[in-house]
Amino acid sequence: MAPNKPMTLVVAAVVVLVIGASAAVLYGTYNADQYVSELDQVLTEPDTPSVVIQCGTNEERHLNADNPVVSPGIPFGAHHTHEYVGNKSADARSTNASLAAAPTTCEKGDLSTYYWPVLRLTDRAGHDAHADGGGLHGNTGEVLKPKSVEIRYDGNPVSGVLPMPRFLRLITGDPSAFTNDHGPNTRARWGCADKPGRYTTKYPLCGNATTVRSYDFGSCWDGNNTDSASHRTHVVFPLVSGACPPKTFPIPRLHVTVGYDIPAGRPFAIDSFPEEMRDPATDHAMFINVMPEALMSEVVRQLNRSR
Repeated sequence: MAPNKPMTLVVAAVVVLVIGASAAVLYGTYNADQYVSELDQVLTEPDTPSVVIQCGTNEERHLNADNPVVSPGIPFGAHHTHEYVGNKSADARSTNASLAAAPTTCEKGDLSTYYWPVLRLTDRAGHDAHADGGGLHGNTGEVLKPKSVEIRYDGNPVSGVLPMPRFLRLITGDPSAFTNDHGPNTRARWGCADKPGRYTTKYPLCGNATTVRSYDFGSCWDGNNTDSASHRTHVVFPLVSGACPPKTFPIPRLHVTVGYDIPAGRPFAIDSFPEEMRDPATDHAMFINVMPEALMSEVVRQLNRSR
């Protein structure tokens, strides 16, 4: 058998090259460990009343690299591109007055802005390959349009809820989860439409099923502030029981769920800060409540009446 050993080594080398090339096609320059077929976590949520607001799927392609919650007044302050539904004017220059005067994609006159990082196919160039938020910040690829977007407000499982104050600003998830070693603010939830109730913090390989990203926002308000320095401490998450911590008050709990049809075998990744390496755990979303007070009151009435 000894004379055949060099040929065996050559064949093995070719196999390694083929596997390596396949991995490069699927994952590009990203860590293959970020992609999983198994959804290893189970979602357990209390059964509560809910109200859905239809806001479309960003058909008009409202995209920018701004962040009116975290970096107001700073163009391209996000260093990655966000996808928006709701308020059509949301950008770095937004003020309470400009948001209140703008048109919206949402029904019932909801002028709120809901936004999150775009998802891209990374095996082809995008429209912003040489632009801020895109290729200049390491976010390459064709931006995928969402297949579906659900904006849902839930009640509290143990008590009634109070109206959100107008112009309340919120963030959920940690855009720096990679460099923060996936700390306590990490709330990424990736799933597949054919596996309801299960999720992962990694990129799921869903085959022909719709890939799902979901965002759960805090719902226990301090009763005074519409924002805070961290954009987190004025509204926190409920306790395990569903009750709000002391000195906080339950408000409608916002859930945003976004679905994408990703061609099987195609590489994909979200936008992130350059140093976050497009880690799936960095997924996050922001919200500014610009509902007319009458609409917010109606949402609260429905949530509390259905308890």
